[in-house]
Amino acid sequence: MSSPVNLLLDLGTNLTWLNCRKIRLLTSLHAVSCKSSTCKSIPGNGCDVKNTCLYTQPRPLGTNPAVATGRVVQDNATIFTTTVGKPISIAPSRRFTFSCAVEKYLQGMAPPIAGVVALSPGEFPFWRQIASAYNVIPKFALCLPSTSRGLGYFYIGTHSFGGSNPVPMTLTPLKIDSGKYLISLTSIYVDGVPLTLDPSLLEGGAQPSTVVPYTVLQTDIYNALAQSFTLKAKNIGMSETPEHAPFKHCFEEGASGKTMDVSVMEIGLPGNGKEVRWRFQGANMVVRVSETVICLAFVDGGKKPTESMVIGTHQLENYLIEFDLSTTRMAFSDPLVLHNMSCSKQSSQK
Repeated sequence: MSSPVNLLLDLGTNLTWLNCRKIRLLTSLHAVSCKSSTCKSIPGNGCDVKNTCLYTQPRPLGTNPAVATGRVVQDNATIFTTTVGKPISIAPSRRFTFSCAVEKYLQGMAPPIAGVVALSPGEFPFWRQIASAYNVIPKFALCLPSTSRGLGYFYIGTHSFGGSNPVPMTLTPLKIDSGKYLISLTSIYVDGVPLTLDPSLLEGGAQPSTVVPYTVLQTDIYNALAQSFTLKAKNIGMSETPEHAPFKHCFEEGASGKTMDVSVMEIGLPGNGKEVRWRFQGANMVVRVSETVICLAFVDGGKKPTESMVIGTHQLENYLIEFDLSTTRMAFSDPLVLHNMSCSKQSSQK
């Protein structure tokens, strides 16, 4: 590709799909035959009148149209590789299977996105094809920046984030269910105090998402979090203001600014024989809607959602997260700010 292409990373999409008309230098692009073993091995495949393999899958944002259909194609992909302390090099190209979707399926996505990179635990996501082609460990890491202009981080195989100063990572079992990544919930804490919740509310687990903007919580969990958050906000001098959809709890911050003083939320997860905690604080807890007003950056997802918690991109910003399919575990870092780092700044040196 002669120029950068913006693509959406989606943990729920099984086959990468691109607006092929907008991407230049797809010089060896060819359609996959409906009778080929590749087509037959792709779940949800079909055929058109020209005997070309078609693939239909849900669109990441779930808006109309709810599904995207496109021709299954293949082209050569060039991959850049690196290891700690070594410069980036170009690996030999390999054939890559994806789908060409029309431009209407990009509606509702922030421009100038030209497609979706599949990162699901299915059979044909981008990471699995690369891991297989280059014989690397089937795992990938990502780090979402906190600004639209900031550089993020995505790596397949053993990552080198932080270079000679790697950040500590905490492990928890990873469950695969209906093409989704899930982690089990054992408890939820606010400022170190466990929320009083019916244990059955946590049975749905938590689903990390790279397309849901703000964490969605089951109603009772949301209400318990909001109550504790509001109490702390008032104690540090904030006052409640009218809600700003989709946020139900908003506060006048005042001229001094107290974003970093707001409540800390931790989710308890199973670790190696003991509970581990994933900590969310400061800017990951709130969103600014005006110069002096901030809102609790969580959304009420209703009484009976499929998952108790869908962890949105705002909460994932400036955390390093690794999905290791070789061990079926997920690893997550502390907030990178605690190490004087961010997704856009890997050096921990001041």
